[in-house]
Amino acid sequence: MRIISGRFKSRRLKSTPPPGIRPTSDKLKETLFNILGAGVEGTTFLDGCAGMGGIGIEALSRGAAHVVFVEQSRKACRIIRENLESLGIRDGYKILEMDLPKALDICARDGIQFDIAFVDPPYDRDDLYQACLRKFSGSGLLILEHSRRKDLPDSSGALRKTRSLVQGDAALAFYRPENM
Repeated sequence: MRIISGRFKSRRLKSTPPPGIRPTSDKLKETLFNILGAGVEGTTFLDGCAGMGGIGIEALSRGAAHVVFVEQSRKACRIIRENLESLGIRDGYKILEMDLPKALDICARDGIQFDIAFVDPPYDRDDLYQACLRKFSGSGLLILEHSRRKDLPDSSGALRKTRSLVQGDAALAFYRPENM
């Protein structure tokens, strides 16, 4: 796992995933950030079901102002911390070691609004996809990674799917509030 661009370009991250963690491929990560472009700079960014933190660390490398990593695996959170430390990143992030619905509730309670939220739940956890669509608030962009064999709804509440992308076995669904 490597950082593709930005301040930490070409740096390698610890990349042996704990059991049950499926990291986003470097190719899909590169495609995602090519789509986001300079829109990452200065944002508050969510890396939900963060695994080893590759997406959130890439966002920090590209100038995100603050990243919230949400991951319930203690081992994966330790790897995120080690990766951040190895790059000398000491601030601009928060790691929440808990399940995603609880973390979204805490962020909403604390008034944290995400400009960009990337969430990559285990592909078989429909409940997490539904929780994201139900609980995501604000005017930001919600991006869900999912199996190409899974169909996500075109809309959910005020959110509308604005783009879909398939790459290999994975797919990305981009949602924005309808009024944006």
